[in-house]
Amino acid sequence: MPTLTATVFLVVYLGLVLGRLPGLRLDRTGVVLLGAIVLLATGAASEEAALAAVDVPTVSLLFALMVVSAQLRLGGFYTKVTERVAALHLPPLLFFGCYILAMAGLAAIFSNDIICLAATPVTIRLCRAKKLDPVPFLLGLACATNIGSAATLIGNPQNILIGEVKKIDFTAYILAALPAVLLGLAATWLVTAWLYRDKWHYETAADTGAGPVFEPVFDPWKSGKGLLVAGVLMVLFLAGSWPRDLAALAGAGLLLASRRLHSRDMLGLVDWQLLVLFVGLFIVNDTFARTGLPAGLAAGLAGRGLDLGNPGWLTATVALLSNAVSNVPAVMLLLPLAPGPDAGLVLAIASTLAGNALVVGSIANIIVIEEAARHGVAIGWRTHARLGLPVTVLSLAGFLALL
Repeated sequence: MPTLTATVFLVVYLGLVLGRLPGLRLDRTGVVLLGAIVLLATGAASEEAALAAVDVPTVSLLFALMVVSAQLRLGGFYTKVTERVAALHLPPLLFFGCYILAMAGLAAIFSNDIICLAATPVTIRLCRAKKLDPVPFLLGLACATNIGSAATLIGNPQNILIGEVKKIDFTAYILAALPAVLLGLAATWLVTAWLYRDKWHYETAADTGAGPVFEPVFDPWKSGKGLLVAGVLMVLFLAGSWPRDLAALAGAGLLLASRRLHSRDMLGLVDWQLLVLFVGLFIVNDTFARTGLPAGLAAGLAGRGLDLGNPGWLTATVALLSNAVSNVPAVMLLLPLAPGPDAGLVLAIASTLAGNALVVGSIANIIVIEEAARHGVAIGWRTHARLGLPVTVLSLAGFLALL
């Protein structure tokens, strides 16, 4: 059934580009799930093949880290950190620099999507209190967390996938990625400083007032417990002595066995939509790969000089694809097609940096804009692109120069 499989694949990725399917109330996750269901129901993918296609260590690690982050969010840790940064009495430009460094550091350990979700409402409240325009800080939040998440193999979903599939050493990856991350943060600071020179203060008509804010009260015990588990996991990841997924699941299990936090509350903060998206894409992409069409296309492009084994071509390809379908689906599509020992490193860093260019490039961007709208701050795609595009170009150029 190659024709049916190819059709489903094209429809799924069209849905990822559009964010929906015309005439149906489906979001991106719904489109992917429907595609996987069609493949299974028609026999294009067997149940055995579908189960084998799902990379269980990746899904397990992603789930477990979401539980750890849920503990910290419910303990008010992210709110406390953001408030501590906001308490610094600095000029706006220096304050912005400290802010993006803090958000990038959090994202490297606790995932960019989680930090954006937790920090957006707090950032808006604190900017209003300091009479600062929240828009540059929210844009900086999206850019900095995307860039910061590239520093580790647990900073974002696509890096988790790449690290598990390519079996990349955790410490070696950090050492390789850190220079590109620092250059990217410098680019974010410089471009924002240029765009918002003399425009830091609260003057935007896009801000229409506050909405309801979910900010858990800081609890030292709950936050301390989450930080202890996160710290132990980082040591284990750096040592490389225990599979990352199993170590993270053990940590998540310890946190779920709590007398203070109900498991329903913690699991309620797990991004089940993202987990379903991963499972569905594993099935859709694997079924399409079995037709031989992707490998044939990659070989044909390589014969014309567009070799995905070349870091430059791979960076350009993943950058363009990330801003068409978002960086997670882009990586899942390109990962089996990118040969060479450095393919994982290039995909992880380039896809993450490229996610800043357009709103659709990264889920983190969408989270910031949607959360900001809920709290009275409107950010259009053009406003985002004015910062995101130059930051992406400078970041990717710096990364390629370092290779």
